[in-house]
Amino acid sequence: MIALTDIEKRFGDNLVLKGVSVAMQEGSVTALIGPSGGGKSTLLRCINLLEIPTSGILRLGEETLRFTPGGRVASKDIQLVRRQTGMVFQNFQLFPHRTAIENVMEGLVTVLKWPAAKARERAGALLEKVGMAHKADAWPATLSGGQQQRVAIARALAPSPRVLLCDEPTSALDPELAQEVVDVLGQLASEGTTMVMATHDLRLASKIAREVVFLDAGSVVEKGPAATIFASPERERTKRFIASLRQEQAAEGR
Repeated sequence: MIALTDIEKRFGDNLVLKGVSVAMQEGSVTALIGPSGGGKSTLLRCINLLEIPTSGILRLGEETLRFTPGGRVASKDIQLVRRQTGMVFQNFQLFPHRTAIENVMEGLVTVLKWPAAKARERAGALLEKVGMAHKADAWPATLSGGQQQRVAIARALAPSPRVLLCDEPTSALDPELAQEVVDVLGQLASEGTTMVMATHDLRLASKIAREVVFLDAGSVVEKGPAATIFASPERERTKRFIASLRQEQAAEGR
């Protein structure tokens, strides 16, 4: 279970998240959708504490953290949360001086202190899962964007996280390359991988997500089963946003 209760996040005087409460079941995929600046990426980053909430409660597995304005979070508590998450970023963030397999191995060797042989075996299996085994020894600069993102997904999965967090995983890719990533994430979803993704990609969200949370101006406007939200949302604001996504992606040929 992942639960965020009354989460507020301020950057100075700017209130970015306004008392957001959402829960995500393990084994399910939740899509955070909404306009740019609506708060979805900030909420995602609050789950693994890349952003520390100003106030509220975070529950991730057995860990429960309470945040108060001006309060400090112990580094050991931050690490306990982060070690349960894997993060896939919009712009891949692979190490350019490491091959594909070395990128996947890196966290296992340097953070978890795995022996190199064990880490290489794990990394090879994950590259096979995401269809990148044939590029194990390739440098990131020689890979397409879709290939780099698939390596990044393998890297995020390497330590067997409780939840995979994806921040706009297809937005830096053209439609054809984005489809490679959609297919890989769809495969992971079918295998029961718990995922939370912030995305503008209607195809990704509608194909993979079980639950959808629509955020606008830092508040939850509507949430519910993906099929319901995409087919017959209740709120007029949600209807307008989904219609705009459909128009945008039709124009892009997605």
